[in-house]
Amino acid sequence: MKKSTPNLIIALALIAIPFAYAAYVYPSLPATIPTHFNYKGEADGFGGKDSIFLGPGILGVVSLFTFFLVTNIKNIDPKRVKEEDDGMMKKFALLTVLFLSILSLIIVKSAASPSLNISKLILPAIGLFFAVIGWAMPKIGQNYFAGFKLPWTLENVDNWNETHKVAGKLWLYGGFFQVITSLVFSDMLALVCFMVTTLVMVIVPTIFSYRMFKRGNTIES
Repeated sequence: MKKSTPNLIIALALIAIPFAYAAYVYPSLPATIPTHFNYKGEADGFGGKDSIFLGPGILGVVSLFTFFLVTNIKNIDPKRVKEEDDGMMKKFALLTVLFLSILSLIIVKSAASPSLNISKLILPAIGLFFAVIGWAMPKIGQNYFAGFKLPWTLENVDNWNETHKVAGKLWLYGGFFQVITSLVFSDMLALVCFMVTTLVMVIVPTIFSYRMFKRGNTIES
C-alpha cells in the first residue's frame, strides 16, 4: 500500500459523508427546496429536491482536485518543497477536504431546514478554517501554490518565513475573532466584521513583506 493511500481513503470518506446525509434526508424533502441564500441567510433561490446533491457534488469535485494538487505539490512545484513540508501539505490537504465537507453538510442541512440561518453556520466555519490556515502558515516552506506568493516572498526565503510568521498569527487570531463575531453579532454586523477582518489578514502581511523587501530583507530589531 502506498503511503498516500490511507490519506486518500480518509479524504474519500469525508467527501462521502455529505452525500450520505443528503440521501438520508432526501425522502422527507418537499418537491421544491432552497438552493441559494442571501447574506442574511434567507433563501432567495429554489429548485427541485434532486438539487440536494448539487452542493456536495460540486464541493466533492473541488475537494478531490485540491487534495491531489496539494498532496503532489512536491512533484510539480519548481521550488520542490522539503520532506517535512510535504507532510504538512498532506495534513493541510485533509483539513481542506474536511472543511469543504463541513460546508457541504451545512448546505444540505439548510436545504432540508429552510428556517435555519445559514450565515450563523457558514461564517463561523470559514473563520475556523482561516484559524487553521494561520496555524499552518509558519510551518509551510517556500512554494508556488500555498501561502503569500508575493514577488518578495518567492525570491527570498527569509522574507517568506517572516511574512508567514506574521500572517500566521493574524490568521489564527483573526479566524477566531470571525467565529465569535459571526455567532454573537447580527447578520449584517457579523458580515462587516468578517470582511474587514479578512482584509486586515491579507493587507497587513503584504505590507510587512514589502517593507522587509525594501529594507533588503533584513528583520527589524
